[in-house]
Amino acid sequence: MNVNGQTLNAIAAGLKKNFNQTFTETDTFYRQVAMVVPSSNSQETYAWLQNFPKMRQWIGDKVLHKLAAQGYTIVNDDFEVTVEVKRNDIEDDNIGQYSTMSQQAGWSAAQLPDEMTAELINKGAVEKCYDGEAFFSAKHPVTVNKKETKVSNLLNKALSAATLADAKASYGIGRTKMGAFVDYEGRSLKVKPNLLIVGPDLEDTARTLLTADKLEDGSQNIYKGTAELLVIHDIKAGEWYLEDTRMPVKALMIQERKKPVFVSQTDLNAPDVFMRGTYKFGAEARYGAGYGFWQLMLKGYA
Repeated sequence: MNVNGQTLNAIAAGLKKNFNQTFTETDTFYRQVAMVVPSSNSQETYAWLQNFPKMRQWIGDKVLHKLAAQGYTIVNDDFEVTVEVKRNDIEDDNIGQYSTMSQQAGWSAAQLPDEMTAELINKGAVEKCYDGEAFFSAKHPVTVNKKETKVSNLLNKALSAATLADAKASYGIGRTKMGAFVDYEGRSLKVKPNLLIVGPDLEDTARTLLTADKLEDGSQNIYKGTAELLVIHDIKAGEWYLEDTRMPVKALMIQERKKPVFVSQTDLNAPDVFMRGTYKFGAEARYGAGYGFWQLMLKGYA
């Protein structure tokens, strides 16, 4: 096969088609768990995260919700995946293997926000959120009626479906704990977790809690249907999470500066072509990831 501009454009079009088709067809979960925020800069600052605004009765002057002087900033990072195509393979009409590689690149690009979401969850006990504390912390500062208290979204209990007592002591307490979160006026935030997130090690336990009529000891399962189950393979063993995903704002944020786009380097006179006899195809993206309201997510662990 002759290597010329027409040939390279045809190869690029085929690889792009494979990439885009796989990217579109790949199942992802991040939109179920995280709020996707469009970005137009190298970073975005979220001053509004200091408040959890709710409607109140209008008596006298309106109560103004001011933006914080120092907000929570999420920086966009660059990501890429690149496939190198040898000129000899084009000349020898041996490019079928690159179709598979372009499909794999499309799958990898689609999985990127999922991987970022899982990393947010796994690092939540270390990485800080808008209040200066770790996202999962036992000492979130909350001021209610001008009095500051410390609130926890951690629960040191192993998830269990062995008996009703065990289920209440883990999953049940987690739901109750989240339901007790209040705003700065002491009003309930009406947090009601509707998603249980676990790794593969706790999938059977979680599925029993959410779908079985009876628990492992044969007792009636009062938690059947109380939440949906999401299994994330990157979640650390022994850890489980409850999240309320019904609100416009979620506990986690994926900042989208540039969705993955297919790119190619097919210039016949490029240095890599002259020195190494290679052309390049791949994808580029720009994303950021961070934390929203900690009140909407709880971490359980043994």
